[in-house]
Amino acid sequence: MATTSDIRNGLCIRYNNDIYKIVEFLHVKPGKGPAFVRTKLKSVTNGKVIDNTFPAGRKIEDVRVETHKFQFLYHDGEFYHFMNEADYTQIRLLEAALDTPGLMKEGEIVTIIINSEDNMPLSVEMPASVILEVTATEPGVKGNTATNATKPAIVETGASVNVPLFINEGDKIKVETTKGTYQERIKE
Repeated sequence: MATTSDIRNGLCIRYNNDIYKIVEFLHVKPGKGPAFVRTKLKSVTNGKVIDNTFPAGRKIEDVRVETHKFQFLYHDGEFYHFMNEADYTQIRLLEAALDTPGLMKEGEIVTIIINSEDNMPLSVEMPASVILEVTATEPGVKGNTATNATKPAIVETGASVNVPLFINEGDKIKVETTKGTYQERIKE
């Protein structure tokens, strides 16, 4: 058993007969009244995100988990297939278990969180950022770097990312995986 003081991003807890991963949290100490923890929880079984408030000091049931490095192999429409780098075993996960599946390209190394009790995979953690090639966007205009205007671009995985106006097809860009936002252009 843990308490609300142990809450951190990525912690898996058992709540309402389901397992949730803490996506966001905020410890609040109002001037009047008791302290509490405001959280955003994502169900690892169906992907639903709920907001919940825990009173300070409340006991929460944490789930013991292990992390393993897996390589993303392919996506067959319904399942995402991964291979364990240590023993070459393969697992498959539904899209709901992934935070940003549109930014994952084949061969990407990810961390999969596995429940220690029953060896069930709970969620997939992507690297902080990925480098992807732009496959489709409107042509860039020279000198358009002063404004913060953006345009949509399709990257090699099929995801759409808003990029600055000077980005062209064939450019490699760095994308933050948590928000799916453009960070910088990669010079080759």
